[in-house]
Amino acid sequence: MAHVEFTSQLHRYVDTPRLDCDARTLGEALTLAFDSNPRLRGYILDDQGHLRTHVAVFIDGQRARDRHQLSDPLTAQSKVYVLQALSGG
Repeated sequence: MAHVEFTSQLHRYVDTPRLDCDARTLGEALTLAFDSNPRLRGYILDDQGHLRTHVAVFIDGQRARDRHQLSDPLTAQSKVYVLQALSGG
């Protein structure tokens, strides 16, 4: 099962699940995470259902490519990490 994890920085604002799921795409995995906590969706996706510009997702160490359709494939061994990009000085 694919493993989905959100960084602790994001957890400061909203409860974030650690999730092992049978998902074929990033979109399916995120939907399952949002089922655990619907409030999380607004932190990750914009009104169009696309990844917010300040959110980065890594799948097996590679940055997710499809920020709009969330169609990046997952395998049963995939490790997905979702984080908010930090900025400032």
